[in-house]
Amino acid sequence: MANKMVSEMGLPKSIANIFAARNLITAKDVFSLTEFELMELLDVDLAVVTSAVAHISEMTCPPYQTALSLLEQRRQNENMAGHLPTSLKGLDNALCGGIPFGVVTELVGPAGIGKTQFCLKLSLLASLPSSYGGLDGSVIYIDTESKFSSRRLIEIGFNSFPEVFHTEGMAQEMAGRIMVLRPTSLSEFTDSLQKIKVSLFQHSVKLLIIDSMAALLSGEGVQGPQRQHSLGWHISFIKSVAEFSRIPVVVTNQVRSQSRDEISHYSFQDKNKGEGPEAATKPDSHLVAALGIHWAHAVSIRLIFESKSGQRFIKLAKSPLSPPLAFPFNVTSSGISLLNDDGVEMPGPEIHSISWQGHNNVINFVSEMMH
Repeated sequence: MANKMVSEMGLPKSIANIFAARNLITAKDVFSLTEFELMELLDVDLAVVTSAVAHISEMTCPPYQTALSLLEQRRQNENMAGHLPTSLKGLDNALCGGIPFGVVTELVGPAGIGKTQFCLKLSLLASLPSSYGGLDGSVIYIDTESKFSSRRLIEIGFNSFPEVFHTEGMAQEMAGRIMVLRPTSLSEFTDSLQKIKVSLFQHSVKLLIIDSMAALLSGEGVQGPQRQHSLGWHISFIKSVAEFSRIPVVVTNQVRSQSRDEISHYSFQDKNKGEGPEAATKPDSHLVAALGIHWAHAVSIRLIFESKSGQRFIKLAKSPLSPPLAFPFNVTSSGISLLNDDGVEMPGPEIHSISWQGHNNVINFVSEMMH
């Protein structure tokens, strides 16, 4: 609000010109000075300054809302709310329908665990015709690590939705609905984000995927306060895109090693009690989400992908509505596949831990494509 342009606030032209001539461009510039400082700088009477400041304040501050209007707004949002089903029955049930619209969902886990496979399947589900349970829309897929594979995408499509993909020309049409952006720097990524809002309605976009945000920041060597400032701007913008467009936004996050003296504790996470010194020697006991605590608080849904004793799990670690559940899964020719739909309730610190116990399986499928 404070960055609103003074020139766009409907001040009398003569007054607006004086503000511009004194380099008072935004509301923040005006509010940083007292009324007497403004009198001296603008060389106008106190009454003129008071009137201008009052008008700028009125234009800048959001209007008040009554309890009734808030209730009506909530009902409207609930009517507009929806979910993108993942086709994983147990996970969809836990999420009350799938990946929710209007919020940011995070996938966090080690490289090679299956996060991109999950994203590819979501892309197909969003672009699938509504008659087959899809959203019948376009997808914007921001691929920062060049992991997006159109061949793997088509393979998942043929094995998951054979009745659709065996139709002549349908594979090309579905793939054509997924727009892939590959920014090579943080500045390119920022430019891409700012252009996305314009594209959302022009291309009937029903899903935004960013795979991954952590790779961009680590590639730029951004650390410390600068990292948090950049991260704060980006997560705010990404959340605004989700809320503005009422579409699901999915962002992947990497993991990093946690030093023994580093404290990582979130408000939605209990402290790990009862761990002895031997816990610190476990090879996987110090993996944490790469983007840190500010990012963790900003996302609405967090799904942790991990591997224990050679078995992969999806853990529903954060959700405003769902219990903490873990689902064993495999990566198959049709994408992610749950081994059971019941899930295992996992309260306490274990639901937030991230394990990667030497899972050496390489995802390598032989495509049996129909020509």
